[in-house]
Amino acid sequence: MSDIEIARQAKTQPIGEIAAKLGIPDSALIPYGRTKAKIDPEHIATLDSKPNGKLILVTAITPTPAGEGKTTTSVGLTDGLNRIGKKALVCLREPSLGPCFGMKGGAAGGGYAQVVPMEDINLHFTGDFHAIGAAHNLLSALIDNHIHWGNSLELDARRIVWKRVADMNDRALRSINCGLGGPGNGFPRQEGYDITVASEVMAIFCLANDIDDLKARLDKIVVGYTRDHKPVHASEILGTGAMSVLLKDALAPNLVQTLENNPAIIHGGPFANIAHGCNSVIATKAGLKMADYVVTEAGFGADLGAEKFFDIKCRSAGLAPDAAVIVATTRALKMHGGVSKEDLDKEDLEALRDGCVNLVRHIENVKSFGVPVVVGINRFTLDTDNEIALIKQIAAANGVKAIECTHWADGGAGTEELAHEVASIADSGAASFAPLYPDEMPIWDKIKTVATRLYRADDIIADQKIRDQIRSLQDSGYGNFPVCIAKTQYSFSTDPNLKGAPTDHVMAIREVRLSAGAGFIVVVCGDIMTMPGLPRIPAANHIAIDDNGEVVGLF
Repeated sequence: MSDIEIARQAKTQPIGEIAAKLGIPDSALIPYGRTKAKIDPEHIATLDSKPNGKLILVTAITPTPAGEGKTTTSVGLTDGLNRIGKKALVCLREPSLGPCFGMKGGAAGGGYAQVVPMEDINLHFTGDFHAIGAAHNLLSALIDNHIHWGNSLELDARRIVWKRVADMNDRALRSINCGLGGPGNGFPRQEGYDITVASEVMAIFCLANDIDDLKARLDKIVVGYTRDHKPVHASEILGTGAMSVLLKDALAPNLVQTLENNPAIIHGGPFANIAHGCNSVIATKAGLKMADYVVTEAGFGADLGAEKFFDIKCRSAGLAPDAAVIVATTRALKMHGGVSKEDLDKEDLEALRDGCVNLVRHIENVKSFGVPVVVGINRFTLDTDNEIALIKQIAAANGVKAIECTHWADGGAGTEELAHEVASIADSGAASFAPLYPDEMPIWDKIKTVATRLYRADDIIADQKIRDQIRSLQDSGYGNFPVCIAKTQYSFSTDPNLKGAPTDHVMAIREVRLSAGAGFIVVVCGDIMTMPGLPRIPAANHIAIDDNGEVVGLF
């Protein structure tokens, strides 16, 4: 059966019964139908005195078209933990419509390790992304309106850095001209769009601790500069109050369930290749108060998602992970070893061994943060026992255990061994988490540290304009910010074609963006786009409603 067929056959429980497993009373639920609800922030505020559970990060090897199954493993691990008697929940990001209608597809898990209602989750869900996009674009409208009515702040239209956003892959919007058509339509200027998940409002939404923190962060957004290069903040445009009103309801985390009726909180959704790639701090912190084990994921491979989870989210929120799972598949590792997608069904131990250099690199990287690691091998139907044994052997040679998982086919029963190992590691207190670099390290050195230590680049390069911009940010008081590297997810390098674990490469910095409200500096490298495009044959071409009124072609 397909994922959507499995999901439609699920025997879901009323959301109130799921909430009761976390000690959430009906009075603290804001229902969105029978199977999903928001958790009242007032209830979350009452949890502060409770002890924290254990925080488990699920990350992965460098992604390939063969698939890795990070979300599926996160859900399966959560079900496995509950099966062995642990009180666990999963905290995930909300899917973006761009990948859903583009190439990647949904992000609600797969097979018998899914969160439901998966159609709702993958489409409009509870409207959080619409609220984030509306709040972002409200500020955009207020900026142009301010210029139209006299521009008392003397904002230089050539130095506006605040783009508009849309939650859709649309390459035609990357660079546009707006305000055309005469004086009544404002002042013409060059403009552009990012995808909503790359918005600073999305980052702020996911890093804010509460509504007051959200408002304070929105105020700090730098929207542009005057002719004298003085920053103009969102607070000066007088729009952050209205923005916070649009975001108020969305700030409440969303509660749903797995196919095995275990709690799942899905909230926020920045990409990890162009943003920080983690679900909301509010959701994670609430989960840690309500469950003994919280499983969360960070986007793409560990070089992107895990690094940003550690260096940005954990640093900002004061979180300390207790264990990490690196998801790997034989198919993806064989691609890193040079096998074409068409030949992945054949056993190829030599290519698998070559490709495992990617896994080993990620193991080394995650360990460098002081977090103990276990490898979860997401087994596919045509994987051979010899291939699974080789991955286990290579992992053991690098000091970690690799465990075969069959959650796609067997649900939580297929991750019980992984669940026992993860719980044992988390309970052992072996973690000694520390970010990769200190706050006081200069911005340039932070970028170089990530590039050389995690990506194994020889050096970083940038033209004089970028170097001057970094120096200006340093001198303007932003030197203590962490850096958010935006680069291809398909390689440790900035070249998506360099598979495995490349060395002897140089990371070229193309652009630097200040996210003053989010509290980090985005460093755009290589050819990565903050507004993706659709593939030649987008998934949207095959999505429709059938004669029975059901969605088809989405999964």
